[in-house]
Amino acid sequence: MEDYIQVLTTVPSEKDGVALARSIASARLAASVQIIGPIRSLYWWRGELRDEQEWQLAIMTTRVLFDTLEVHIKANHSYETPEIIATEITAGSDEYLAWISAETRRIDAS
Repeated sequence: MEDYIQVLTTVPSEKDGVALARSIASARLAASVQIIGPIRSLYWWRGELRDEQEWQLAIMTTRVLFDTLEVHIKANHSYETPEIIATEITAGSDEYLAWISAETRRIDAS
């Protein structure tokens, strides 16, 4: 059985969220990317407490794709240090998890 994860990241605008979500899904690094927002985030950055509006991306994928997904997010994100947090999916419907597997399989062109 594959290991499934949900990866979270935040972006500064809906436009940025759509662009990042589309690039992740198009690369088959996730079966689904949900864009949630706007949300309000309070966080420390460079000694200052920030209060910002953001959008959160919930990315459904497999554990084996995490490293590639992390590189992709960092390369396509506007934040210097983007939030990239993975949470294990410990249970889910067989059909949904099979769908994640099917949609994240990559065809080797070589």
